[in-house]
Amino acid sequence: MAKKDKEITNAMRLLKAAGVEFETRYYEVDESDLSGVHAAQALGLPPEQVFKTLVLRGEKQGILVCVLPVELEVDLKKLARAAGDKKVEMIHMKELLPLTGYIRGGCSPIGMKKKYPTYLDETCRLCEKIAVSAGMRGAQILLRPEDLARCTQATIADVTA
Repeated sequence: MAKKDKEITNAMRLLKAAGVEFETRYYEVDESDLSGVHAAQALGLPPEQVFKTLVLRGEKQGILVCVLPVELEVDLKKLARAAGDKKVEMIHMKELLPLTGYIRGGCSPIGMKKKYPTYLDETCRLCEKIAVSAGMRGAQILLRPEDLARCTQATIADVTA
């Protein structure tokens, strides 16, 4: 882990530049299980405190980002409603890197190639701090949900099933 401790991701740089307090935590990556639940277990955090980043496409709005607890599923109808769209669907995995600059299992809502409309599930308010990907596999950023919402200009909404 010594090598990763020295790695600074774009997400970390942006948070530092914005003066946001955060903590970085690292865990051993299991290539056969890139799930957020595995990341939560490896970090010793409850799954409701660790949030995953999903990238979707709206019929009218185009690309949008949804950040929600790892053990929950996105409700596409609720997300579409929050985004003011009729329908949203997950993007194809091959589109993730070109659209965001991030790979599966290391997609952070902070520091994507472009600013996309972002929706943060309202359950974030139940935690003093939440964890999101630091922008690489095996690294998570812990920060206050309101700081994440501010940095990503996220709308906090009920988007889970």
